[in-house]
Amino acid sequence: MDFNDKVILITGASSGLGAATAIYLAKLSAKLVLVGRKETNLKRIALYCEKSKGVKPLAITADVNEDLDAERIINETVEHYGKLDVLVNNAGVIGMGGIKNSSMETYDKVMTTNMRAVYHLTMLAVPHLTTTKGCIINVSCISSTKPSTMALAYNISKAALDHFTKCVALELAPDGIRVNSVNPGFVKTNLLKDIGLNEEQLAMFVANVVGNMPLKKAVEGDEVAALIAFLASDKAKSITGSNYIIDGGSILR
Repeated sequence: MDFNDKVILITGASSGLGAATAIYLAKLSAKLVLVGRKETNLKRIALYCEKSKGVKPLAITADVNEDLDAERIINETVEHYGKLDVLVNNAGVIGMGGIKNSSMETYDKVMTTNMRAVYHLTMLAVPHLTTTKGCIINVSCISSTKPSTMALAYNISKAALDHFTKCVALELAPDGIRVNSVNPGFVKTNLLKDIGLNEEQLAMFVANVVGNMPLKKAVEGDEVAALIAFLASDKAKSITGSNYIIDGGSILR
């Protein structure tokens, strides 16, 4: 696959799956727009990407939850590159707790980032993607269809995102825009540290989760990035409205 002359915007690109995807696509000569809230991390990932193929990404420090920032992201992308080919809605947060021990603050935070921000940024990107006959990849999770009691708001936000993917795929198909999602299982990223797990707790969590997975291995970030790259490529030109699971078999149990 070669993404030479393809402009790809990735949210949540300063760490985790977003950073892994940026690095993977940089090696395929993509013209990247990296969006994140952590400016120092974002610059570090941008520099790493630039060293890959000598193509300097456009790094935009912004919060996708802020409407003016979302507008600025799209405007700066088009001003810089003149177009947009691929939108990767990756930015996301997790909030722990079920219906008995959660809060509306947790619900609002999770739904705002994981669903509202995706809705808004996609809306803003569509006119430009219509011009390029581009595509959208939403980063979801297997928790969208696999119930658990640990993170209710997160789970339902990803269920909403999966249905959003299908509905928007149907709406935008006549415009030549494809819309798909990737649904990873457990990937060891900073997301778990962000909810307060220390290194010992994280190690125990990882051992427990991986031990219960049929393939007995955590999903690697670059594996998810490779799936995103495939869905963004012409090799997937007949695929739209699909949710691609990559979870080491976790959803089988």
